[in-house]
Parts: sequence; structure tokens; C-alpha cells
Amino acid sequence: MEGKEEDVRLGANKFPERQPIGTAAQVPEDSKDYHDSPPAPLFDPSELGSWSFYRAGIAEFMATFLFLYITILTVMGVVKSPTKCSTVGIQGIAWAFGGMIFALVYCTAGISGGHINPAVTFGLLLARKLSLTRAVYYMIMQCLGAICGAGVVKGFQKGIYDGNGGGANVVAPGYTKGDGLGAEIVGTFILVYTVFSATDAKRNARDSHVPILAPLPIGFAVFLVHLATIPITGTGINPARSLGAAIIYNKSNAWNDHWIFWVGPFIGAALAAMYHQIVIRAIPFKS
Repeated sequence: MEGKEEDVRLGANKFPERQPIGTAAQVPEDSKDYHDSPPAPLFDPSELGSWSFYRAGIAEFMATFLFLYITILTVMGVVKSPTKCSTVGIQGIAWAFGGMIFALVYCTAGISGGHINPAVTFGLLLARKLSLTRAVYYMIMQCLGAICGAGVVKGFQKGIYDGNGGGANVVAPGYTKGDGLGAEIVGTFILVYTVFSATDAKRNARDSHVPILAPLPIGFAVFLVHLATIPITGTGINPARSLGAAIIYNKSNAWNDHWIFWVGPFIGAALAAMYHQIVIRAIPFKS
């Protein structure tokens, strides 16, 4: 018993009764086991003279091209069949989107960060994770890649593509534009919030497995969002994906609600960036 009393006294001295809470409890910068990257400059002219800058954009183009190619082909395979029981169905479409994001983020994260989505790029821009120059360049390359990916699918099977909606995102009958916008906002929030959490410097420093598994929760988030919102909007949550399919399909119904698939994802990405930076990490409140 005497030894136990000594342990209690040592514990009481080691952990005082009054502990700081909130932002006061944050560890001093010089004693942390991780370091946040400094905010990226708004415009960095030196990037324009770097091959790594252009290589990253090419990686974003190729990743988005492959993403659209596989996913739109999967959608066409499902919608062309008179009975969904003979196809992979909605679950298969969701797996195609989520699985491709998992694979492509894994392949390109070390080159460009593996955004493959203008909404993700926008969220990271708001958090000062990359410059405005790089963000605009990424978005352009993502959109070009998406257009080319959908174009190749149409080249393979033009009749099936034109006759089955071309994989373009539209608000489904029975839902309002407000429903579609809400679904896109929440779905993109889930995706971008997962991106921030999976790539957080604090988490990477303390969980050695996170850098390896970071693409997995991102891909899984895409999969789950598709399961939930395919019946509502076909699931955009990626303006490049929606733009590529709309341009190649190019019929009036593909453009009627197209604004939803830009406004919704950008709002969702902005909300996720603010939530992670302000609430989860409390970065604006750090000294």
C-alpha cells in the first residue's frame, strides 16, 4: 500500500489538478512533434520556371482523364442494360468512382498532391496549402483531362453514349434544384473534410500508417457519397467530372442544372476548409 501511495503522489505532481483547456492547452510550437507547412504565397512567380510545376499539372490531367474514362464507361455499362440485375448496379458505379480515386490519389499524391477535383483544389487554396497560380493551373488541367476522358468513351461507343445520357449529372425527377444543391454541398463537404483529415501534418506525425493509407479514406468517402446521392444528382462533387461529361454529351438537359455542380461543390469545399482549419485545428487562434 505504501508503494501505491507513492505512485499516487507522483501522479498528482506530474498531472496538476488544473489543466488548461481550449486553445490554451495547445502545445508550444517549439515542443511539437510535427510542423505545419507555412502558408503558400498567393502568387509565386518562381513556380512558372519550375519543371515540377508543369509535371504536377500533367499528372492532374492524366489522373482526371483516367478517372472519367473508367467511371463513365462503368455508368454506360449499367444504364444501357434493360435490367440492373445483370450489371454491377449503383453499388458498382460507386465502387468505380471510389476505387479510381483511391488508386489515382495513391499514384499522384507525391507529384501533384492527387487532387483530381477542382473542389478539392479550391478547399486547399482557401487553407493556403497551395498558391493561386497552381490552383488555377490544376483546375484547367483537371477540366481538360475530364473532357478528354469522356470524349474517349464517346469515341468507343457513340450510340450507347448519346442514347444513355453520357454520364452527365442532372437533378433526378422528383427532386428540386435545392435538393440537388444541398446534396452536392454536403457530399463535397464530406470529401474535402476527409482530404484535410487524411493529410493533416499532426496526424501524419503521430500515426505512422497514415501516409500510406491516406488515399483509402478519401476513396471510401467518394464511394459512400455516391451510394447516397446517385439517385438525386448522379453525384457530381467534382466540377471537372460534371463539365467533361456535359461538354461531350452536349444536350440541353445536361446544361439545365449544370451550375449546381459548380456552386454546390465549391460551397461544400469552402465549408470543409473552414471547419477543419478553424474548429478542428484552431489554426487562426494559435499564437
